[in-house]
Amino acid sequence: MNSPSRVITFVNAGHFIDHYAMLIFAAAVIIMGPALGMAYSELLPYATPGFIAFGAGSLITGWLGDRWSRRHMMVIFFVGIGLSMISVGFVQTPLQLGAALLAIGIFASIYHPVGTAMIVSYAEKLGAQMGINGVWGNLGVASSALVTGVIGQYLGWRWAFIVPGVVTVLIGIAFAMTVMHEDRKGARQAAAQARVAKEDMWRVVLSLVIVVIAISTTFNAVTVALPKLFAERLADLTRSPALLGVIAAGVYVFGAMTQYTIGRLLDKHSLKTVALPLSFMLAPFLYFAASLSNLPLIVVSIGIVMGAFGQVTVNDAMVGKYTTEEWRSRAYAVRYFVGFTAAGASVGLVAWLYDQGGFSMMLRAFAALCLLAIAAAIILPREIRTPATQGGLNRAS
Repeated sequence: MNSPSRVITFVNAGHFIDHYAMLIFAAAVIIMGPALGMAYSELLPYATPGFIAFGAGSLITGWLGDRWSRRHMMVIFFVGIGLSMISVGFVQTPLQLGAALLAIGIFASIYHPVGTAMIVSYAEKLGAQMGINGVWGNLGVASSALVTGVIGQYLGWRWAFIVPGVVTVLIGIAFAMTVMHEDRKGARQAAAQARVAKEDMWRVVLSLVIVVIAISTTFNAVTVALPKLFAERLADLTRSPALLGVIAAGVYVFGAMTQYTIGRLLDKHSLKTVALPLSFMLAPFLYFAASLSNLPLIVVSIGIVMGAFGQVTVNDAMVGKYTTEEWRSRAYAVRYFVGFTAAGASVGLVAWLYDQGGFSMMLRAFAALCLLAIAAAIILPREIRTPATQGGLNRAS
């Protein structure tokens, strides 16, 4: 039997790599544009097929994770996404770039339905492990902006894809050699902590669909646009790609702290108790960011990432709590198919809104969209506690 801590460590590393790989282009595009002779709004749409594949592919990968092997799927994930990153470093035309980014998206689609299901299976405390797993993903987002900025400035944008690609392949080999088999019989069933009345289950599904569409679209739009937003709005502070990467990374650290805190709260309180106050964060912060620059923009951006990343932890815990082991990968597949398909559309939407009215229009548009998160939190029903859960959880509110 595999050591649960060892499996969780590799799966957490996979979450880091998944978000890191998907956002290298968002940071590198700033220096790729001049090198390829293309404008930001012309180059950004080439990432759209990859982001759509990121979501659409999860339906197939989640099914394979349940029906075949989550362990084998994770090996394919590590090696495949690593080789795809390396391939971006050798592209010569925009069409080749789009194809290489599409390959990254296809292999990246494996992680969330498969890796998240593995976390739930091996976790002793669902909320805490979800929070820690979210921190790893958030650090991947932060590191992507930081490391890509540094490597891009000193070695060129191609090496910003090649170096992490090589490291990822090596991690995949280590995973294949260390985690030799998959043992689902030892699953801790940490997810089976709470239930809702059968007649209220439609409210859970409706709430999840609404918040996933709103938050996933906003989450992806913010992470894609933030490097360019900072490059424009922090020009009075710095124009260095490396320093801008450091600032972006610092902002994302607050998101990581939020995910860990939200995860711990979910082990003690009901989903509705945690989700409702969190849902009020994004809309006002996005609206204020539309007209800010320099230090005030950095402060408000911290609020945006705290709200967005906290919501992601709530969404993942919701699926984990209400699904059984044999269906869990497929449940996460549907959750991420909806979320990442909406997120994929957000890349083109960011480019279009930016062309129409710059980041001011883009941020206000997503502020309006995030009002749906409040409605979704209000719809959530109260949880019914079972005797097994009373000891570790407070009364639902």
